[in-house]
Amino acid sequence: MALKVFDLQCENGHVFEGWFSSHDDFHQQQHNGLLTCPLCDSREVVRQVSASRIQTGPRQEEAAASMASAPQWQAEWMRRLREAVRSADNVGDQFAHEARRIHEGEAPERAIRGTATPAEREALAADGIAAIPVPAMLDDDHLQ
Repeated sequence: MALKVFDLQCENGHVFEGWFSSHDDFHQQQHNGLLTCPLCDSREVVRQVSASRIQTGPRQEEAAASMASAPQWQAEWMRRLREAVRSADNVGDQFAHEARRIHEGEAPERAIRGTATPAEREALAADGIAAIPVPAMLDDDHLQ
């Protein structure tokens, strides 16, 4: 099955890719509110105009064979991403405080995860402290 790759953008201007089985699949997911921005979790996601695809690589048969392996590499990528998130030190609702301590050299440099309010995330960003929201689907701790 050929996948449709669309350029998407959320209401906050974040641009990302979405892979769909068809145009109808995209529209159905959009209508049902299933599309979310991977950076800010916004559900206001629209399709952007995409550049035309020009075949410059393998012939269509070879390309179709490589696309058939797409679900396998996507599953492996998701597994590795989940593993990376879960291996980070979970500091819970102390995320903003601990991120600031690490940034200021008061705590050891390490990967952390936890929760932060929108105001805390904005304050971290204003101070040049990088932090990104991680969708709950990548972290099993929210189920416990």
